[in-house]
Amino acid sequence: MSAPFYPRPRKALGQHFLTDPRILGRIADALSAAPGDTVVEIGPGRGALTDILLARTLRVVAIEVDRDLAPMLVERHAGNPALTVIAQDVLEVNLAEAAGVAPFLVVGNVPYNITTPILFHALQRPRAARAVYLVQKEVAERVVAKAGDESYGALTANVQVVAKAEMLFTVPAGAFIPPPKVESAVLRLTPLEQPLIAADEEAPYRLMVQGAFGMRRKQMLRVVRELWSLDPLAAGALLETAGITPTDRPEVLSPDDFARLLRARLQASRLTSA
Repeated sequence: MSAPFYPRPRKALGQHFLTDPRILGRIADALSAAPGDTVVEIGPGRGALTDILLARTLRVVAIEVDRDLAPMLVERHAGNPALTVIAQDVLEVNLAEAAGVAPFLVVGNVPYNITTPILFHALQRPRAARAVYLVQKEVAERVVAKAGDESYGALTANVQVVAKAEMLFTVPAGAFIPPPKVESAVLRLTPLEQPLIAADEEAPYRLMVQGAFGMRRKQMLRVVRELWSLDPLAAGALLETAGITPTDRPEVLSPDDFARLLRARLQASRLTSA
């Protein structure tokens, strides 16, 4: 049987297809999936990882935005009930609904131009039991950074407040067709059994963190004043309640620090409105 003729990679879709079978196997291993588990695959592309997942007797729901590649994937696995292909933008798909079961897993070679939106989208509740992503190394370093690190920022605090983040290994550019201009890495996210914030706190937490890192060079007293239009006395009291030093800057606050700050703010707002 001759190899299929694939269309050229689309730069507009950020397509870089991983072809190294050893690395593909390691990505599948990182999922720690058991036979029969359901895996939502983001951006299967030419299906190299899809083939491995199916060979491990996993049920795969593949979400592919490329309208040329999606039907080719369907055709190659015609008659295999373990594969479902959704030809759609992943950001428009509810991953839990697509999986149709709980728990489910997520894996993907994520387009580097929309990595952050995809990570946030996939962390919406109900979350996957585990998610493994092939991403730009710089992004992986940001996600796993610690407070005070140069790479630490809003992305870090937003991910680590709800999930454990691990950078498992790096992937050289030569493992892709076409080779990207950056190094890549495999990132694994595992939701925390006890997230640092409640479900109804996630949206205000994200807004607070994004706003704070928009002022990352300012001290927290100024940040809090500007975030919530507070006078110095009220802002200082809020920081004291949260156990945060007024002269600290956002880049040294841990996700837990930000979570305490949000709870202090919400509690103060409730008292004011009572």
